Amino acid sequence: MKKILLAVFACFIAGAAMAQDKAVPAAPGMTEDQKTLYFLGQAVSSKIKQFEFTADETKYVIQGFSEALAGEKSKADESYGLKLNAYLAKKQEAIVAKQKEASKPFLMKMALETGAQMLPSGVVYIPVKEGSGAAPKASDMVKVHYHGTFPDGKVFDSSVDRGTPAEFPLGGVIPCWTEGVQKMKVGGKAKLVCPSDTAYGDQGAGGAIPGGATLVFDVELLEIMKDNPMAMQGEMPKAGKTEAKPAKKPAAKPAAKAEVKK
Repeated sequence: MKKILLAVFACFIAGAAMAQDKAVPAAPGMTEDQKTLYFLGQAVSSKIKQFEFTADETKYVIQGFSEALAGEKSKADESYGLKLNAYLAKKQEAIVAKQKEASKPFLMKMALETGAQMLPSGVVYIPVKEGSGAAPKASDMVKVHYHGTFPDGKVFDSSVDRGTPAEFPLGGVIPCWTEGVQKMKVGGKAKLVCPSDTAYGDQGAGGAIPGGATLVFDVELLEIMKDNPMAMQGEMPKAGKTEAKPAKKPAAKPAAKAEVKK
């Protein structure tokens, strides 16, 4: 049990460290060790913040943390580990439902944009610049530039900002991309507004994208690659086979519902 808890704790810390864009400034006068410990507290907090605990719930989290550090006898046995999973799952369901509900007005607004098309899946496709080349198929390898944001405009991933185009099998990314990019021609640009069910689903992605989130991608189709290594092997890439940073693949790693996909 202790090994499991240590592994989970290590994942929390590592994930939080990678997710933070900028280090939180520590109080002046701290030693390096004190700043390191301060960061530990910040890292743990950043990982559980996603569950949007109320002030009353937070009180008991802090109590458990403090008493465990003090070596006091636990007021809850290990059977509460399973109850915790159920409790957090219920919290996550509520957060996802709130995300989806909050996205509805935005999706309706984007569907009314000039030239916008509401695709059968619910994806809103908005052409920006008509290309003059060929249109890709789901089995093709493509090269694109993209800029991914949340409805409020906050950027979560961008090959444009990195200055490096992404190359990926079109059939191996989130459904929104597979469907939307096939409507483009080489040299064209379009905006893809992706409801969560066509993006990362209720699970979200790597802590950077919350479950139920609607995503917006500005995409430029640069090239349809001649060779698709995965297709040549008779196998398309499977969901979830993406790296933490999508320098080689689309959009914050466009992925399948339950798994990150590219």
